[in-house]
Amino acid sequence: MGRPTVRSAQRVVWAWWTLGALAFVLLPWYFPQNLTLLQSLPGAFGGADTASGLVQALRHGKPWLWSAVVALGLLLLAVSGKPGRVQGGLMVTGATFGLVTLLASGFAIGAQGWSFAWLESIFGALSGGQFGIGLGGALVLFVLLVLLGTGISRLGFFRGDLFIASAVVVCAALLLLFVALPVGKALAGAWLDEAGDFSSTAWFERIAHERVWGLGCLAGGVRCGVAWNTLYLALLTAGGTTMLGTLIALMSERGAFGAAGSERGSKRMSRALNVLALLPIITPPFVVGLGLILLFGRAGLVNQFLEWAFGITPTRWFYGLFGVWLAQMFAFTPIAFMIMRGVVQGISPVMEEAAQTLRASRQRTFMTVTLPLMKPGLANAFLVGFIESIADFGNPIIVGGNYAVLSTDIFFAIVGAQYDQGRAASLALILTAFALTIFFIQQRVLGKTSYTTVSGKGDAGVAMPLPDGVRRLCQGMAGPWLAFTIVVYVFAFIGGFVQTWGRDYTPTLAHFRTAFDLQWGSHGLVWAGTAWNSLFTTLKLAAIAAPVCATIGLLIAWLLARTRFVGQRAFEFSALLAFAIPGTVLGVSYILAFNVPPFELTGTGLIIVLCFVFRNLPVGVRAGTASFKQIDQSLDEASTMLRAGTATTLRRVVLPLLKPALVAALVYSFVRSMTTVSAVIFLVTAENELATTYIIGRVGNGDYGVALAYCTVLIVLMSLATALIQALVGERKLGRRKTT
Repeated sequence: MGRPTVRSAQRVVWAWWTLGALAFVLLPWYFPQNLTLLQSLPGAFGGADTASGLVQALRHGKPWLWSAVVALGLLLLAVSGKPGRVQGGLMVTGATFGLVTLLASGFAIGAQGWSFAWLESIFGALSGGQFGIGLGGALVLFVLLVLLGTGISRLGFFRGDLFIASAVVVCAALLLLFVALPVGKALAGAWLDEAGDFSSTAWFERIAHERVWGLGCLAGGVRCGVAWNTLYLALLTAGGTTMLGTLIALMSERGAFGAAGSERGSKRMSRALNVLALLPIITPPFVVGLGLILLFGRAGLVNQFLEWAFGITPTRWFYGLFGVWLAQMFAFTPIAFMIMRGVVQGISPVMEEAAQTLRASRQRTFMTVTLPLMKPGLANAFLVGFIESIADFGNPIIVGGNYAVLSTDIFFAIVGAQYDQGRAASLALILTAFALTIFFIQQRVLGKTSYTTVSGKGDAGVAMPLPDGVRRLCQGMAGPWLAFTIVVYVFAFIGGFVQTWGRDYTPTLAHFRTAFDLQWGSHGLVWAGTAWNSLFTTLKLAAIAAPVCATIGLLIAWLLARTRFVGQRAFEFSALLAFAIPGTVLGVSYILAFNVPPFELTGTGLIIVLCFVFRNLPVGVRAGTASFKQIDQSLDEASTMLRAGTATTLRRVVLPLLKPALVAALVYSFVRSMTTVSAVIFLVTAENELATTYIIGRVGNGDYGVALAYCTVLIVLMSLATALIQALVGERKLGRRKTT
């Protein structure tokens, strides 16, 4: 009871099989190098470059593709049969056979660097060369994964739920292909010596020295090792961003409540705080660094004032640990705010009212009821802040000075004169170990305690006003921080409106005309500015990546919160692994993994979209996980008892309660895709130039005015996009009374 009828489930299974069969017969199997998808579609029954899988097997010497026919035939036999364990076993057999044979033949062609000699011996004589898998091949593989999950559910796993089983299989395959595979291939270099041969001690020899693990700073020395520097900075940043993000969230959601508070005043404060708190996240990272340098650098206003007022000689005191920590606080506090805002919204006022009915003061209620219910959000915000800090590259490279961290050492190991990929992989292993450690500590702290506050019962309570002490703390810390944010951005963006910063402060719009000039030509409007191409490309790729990232992230969060299956911990950590790896390493790993068949994506816009999606995936997962811990599972069960399928329950019941998490995932994915640097620096091409690479090129040429003008345009566009996303998604409605 509670699941879709057998007949409707069979119709769904038939639809998936039909999609796979049509993809094999009608769509190009391979990904042609010099054709777009639309250009290749008419040739599905033509040449070897654009032919469908069936035509490739019949006419173009690709006999290994007959394995797809065998797999689809076995699956046809299965879906034609009666639902049950026999059908499930046949579906698992057919789908597994198709996946293994098709992927094995593809990897045999692209086996360079993998030592798959046994694959080459089987398929090499038949290959004759081939491109990477295209739309037809990708759809067939996807259908095989879905039907594999369906077969597993028919065998009695996942409570027989087709949707859950297929979702787990598909998400696990995506994480394996686009996270574990490229990262694993990059990290495997830690066990290769200089000659490229396997060595069990190579990684230890690369990292077991003073520069990595030295503790000289504790004994009066100049500096500690980069591993300790990274860990110390990450703990400072995670703690600071979690505290500030929580205070801003409390101030935004409840700061205007009180004796003089009102609903209208609360909404005005919430909107203003949302804008200010999200400003750092919609800005390219080097803008914050530049603004801080203009304030605190050797020639910055603070040093100039100290020299004028007190005769203190300007120094480079800002560059180092303090500068990096301050820059990371600006960059990552908005992430904590976005996570904590949804958590604060989800706390049921009924529990607070119950405590106050028992004569507890507001202060005691906050400390014993409200704050403990925020524990999942605090833990998730700390985890994301920690991982963001250890993986950050832009801030340490700009304001780090002599304070070395692992991410910058990895960067110079890859792009420097040494080009030591093995050393870079060994250092990346340390980052992975740090992330894994903090992940398991978080799991131990949260344990199995329930934090449910949103249940199926009516919730008409009024959110408790913040205690006076807590409100003063929020105003005393979050208020000045937000004001400081405004100051930093004002100084950073003035450079786009003056002739030459530091020499000629004459107001001008010349930098904007250089980047975004529009002219009328003989054929109409001409996009004459040099930045238009990169802007259009970035907007297109980010708009594609954001909904995909949010969907996969929240789906994974739902699977982690509502199901139990073998390998769940590894599944969850795989979703976070892309954050634990520096963007530079992730970009290089994508080149190594997707430069050869069967997934030959290097040089295309698709590889950039995939990098965006899986690089930003952890925020959607953690925001969704924190929200799911507040939603009573009885809501799902009530929907199921009314004979709604799992997909319907997700769409009609769960998703409306996840609007804060959905906004966080969409906004974060979109704006980080627009502003990311290190993860895509090696993936861009002349055809797919991005906004950040254009800006870096201008900065490298000393053209700071155009760079800052471009940053100003990006911030305006992303602000509009953020407002649009929030308007389209809306706010979560929990049926609470209005304040008076």
